[in-house]
Amino acid sequence: MATDPERLLRTDAARNVERILRSAREVFTESGPDAQLDEIAQHAGVGSRTLYRRFPNKAVLAKAALEQGIAECIAPAIEQALLDDDPLRALTSVIDAAMGLAAREHNTLAAARNAGAVISDAIGPFYTSLTLLARRAQQAGRIRADLVPEDLPRIMAMLFSLLWTMDPAGDGWRRYLSLILDGLSPAAATPLPESVPLRPSPRSGNWPI
Repeated sequence: MATDPERLLRTDAARNVERILRSAREVFTESGPDAQLDEIAQHAGVGSRTLYRRFPNKAVLAKAALEQGIAECIAPAIEQALLDDDPLRALTSVIDAAMGLAAREHNTLAAARNAGAVISDAIGPFYTSLTLLARRAQQAGRIRADLVPEDLPRIMAMLFSLLWTMDPAGDGWRRYLSLILDGLSPAAATPLPESVPLRPSPRSGNWPI
């Protein structure tokens, strides 16, 4: 059984990690993906040794910062969507949450990619849920029946790539999300060419972002 000093040390360590991750997201947003770890440590109010003890390089830190954002923004959206009785609204809400996070954390994502972080395990549950929600929408006749699971990461990659062409702080991406959703509608769908297997990204593992 942990003593009071041990519990205090664990609590302090957890608070330091929380501060470091939030500071990383803020510093990347303000200073860009090339921000240095020492700058993040200073922003968090911790020593560089404290940061490096938990996050030895930028790849580890940026990935953990993204995981924090996913836990805060996408995971709750998925949980709520799985309870929604409107399958198209549920699917749309999760995509919207992911795009909103990607726009806000654009520089954090860039930092992770530039540092060579493999983030497939962080975003894997998102794509698993997206596949389930898309299947429900298909069964309800709300999206085209010829959509396959391999299409979903590619659709998201197309949407994510838009952020490099506009001010990510805005919501210009919503125009193209509407276009994508219209394309998923079965009303005017024409037969699609055959799908091909996903080719893993060298930076992000199984997901092409």
